[in-house]
Amino acid sequence: MSKIGKKPIEIPTGVTVKLESGILRVTGQKGELTLPMLQGVSAKIEGNQLLFNSAKKTKQESANWGTISALARNAIEGVSAGFKKVLEIEGVGFKAALEGKSLTLNIGFSHPVKFAIPEGVTVAVEKSTTIIISGIDKHMVGQAAAEIRSLKKPEPYKGKGIRYQGEVVRRKAGKKVAK
Repeated sequence: MSKIGKKPIEIPTGVTVKLESGILRVTGQKGELTLPMLQGVSAKIEGNQLLFNSAKKTKQESANWGTISALARNAIEGVSAGFKKVLEIEGVGFKAALEGKSLTLNIGFSHPVKFAIPEGVTVAVEKSTTIIISGIDKHMVGQAAAEIRSLKKPEPYKGKGIRYQGEVVRRKAGKKVAK
């Protein structure tokens, strides 16, 4: 039995949810998202609440019940408020700049690294050391942030690299002088 799937999802004002032939359409002021319904899960809309129900109680259908509920909750939040991830660049001479539809990063390599910004994601650069990634799809925003971070992960000795805002990098002691 899914704990997440049982909870009704409140539909805020300004957001419309439609169920059309196995596809859940969520439309809001920021855009529109579609979710394919997973096997063994049915949805119904009562007033301003979205409810999911599982017919059989197999392990896979229970997992699908919780998954589609979480995805629908994220879609509703995305079209009404949106999602945002903030990355910080740490290191001497490390910086970022926007050039058209690509992000150019100077992160200690012999050449600038270009990252193509995916569709549905907006990237902004503040003070050349802060990158703000935003969009309506939680998965796309998180994936873009993870790909940018993977270009130069923070290293444990000096802490240089790209990190999430508020991320704590565990530091290691460097070499010690022999006595």
